[in-house]
Amino acid sequence: MNKSELMKTANEIRKGAITGVYSAKSGHPGGSLSAADIYSYLFFEELNIDPKDPKKPDRDRFVLSKGHAAPGYYAALANRGYFPVEDLKTLRHIGSYLQGHPDMKHIPGVDMSTGSLGQGVSAAVGMAISAKLSGDDYRVYTLLGDGEIQEGQVWEAAMLAAHRKLDNLVVIVDNNGLQIDGKIDDVNSPYPIDKKFEAFRFHVINVDGHNFDALKQAFDEARTVKGQPTAIIAKTIKGKGVSFMEDQASWHGVAPNDEQYKLAMEELEKAGEALCQK
Repeated sequence: MNKSELMKTANEIRKGAITGVYSAKSGHPGGSLSAADIYSYLFFEELNIDPKDPKKPDRDRFVLSKGHAAPGYYAALANRGYFPVEDLKTLRHIGSYLQGHPDMKHIPGVDMSTGSLGQGVSAAVGMAISAKLSGDDYRVYTLLGDGEIQEGQVWEAAMLAAHRKLDNLVVIVDNNGLQIDGKIDDVNSPYPIDKKFEAFRFHVINVDGHNFDALKQAFDEARTVKGQPTAIIAKTIKGKGVSFMEDQASWHGVAPNDEQYKLAMEELEKAGEALCQK
């Protein structure tokens, strides 16, 4: 995809995430919106995957470590062709396969069930080690929240990843600066994030998580790294794309009401129309 197509896809992912959370009357819109551009680049450009063969052995693996950002993840999978976009409206409904957190047993394209913060990155490290032991060349990507990296398990996994020289592992931190209780640096500051990963012997790339040229450069660079894992620290805006949600911790885990949903979708529809005119 070219940059314009990736931007349009990210907008569709945002629409899908908002629709899912609104339909469920619960969920996490803020972190889904901040990660939408990352989802778009990963699932439509970077990852070696095939919706027609979700379990193909040589596929790249993706683990959503911040499992609560599932609405955006599901929207990316749906738009990529793993299941109908219409099913996003069943999010968190009784009997729906689209649960509040990713479920690898029931959702096509999901490689790991996640939800408990800090644990997804450990699973990703295990997958990367498995590839090395088996002589497979697939790559493993995991997306973490910046509040999530306050969990100690993240750094245990990081220590092992560097020790095992997992150059097939890319850790992406969605650095939107906010968590459910407020600013991450007020709650329990993880800064400087890049220096911490460098201390754990990662190759570190700082990037604007909403700039597709920058994302391409970052992921291309990660592929050249040998002998150590890569951490991409993506600076983003929580709630990106919906003006009244942007940079507001209150939208971490709250569903929009009828009027808010209408306003959000109107904004995203206009954004999509503007992208089509470019």
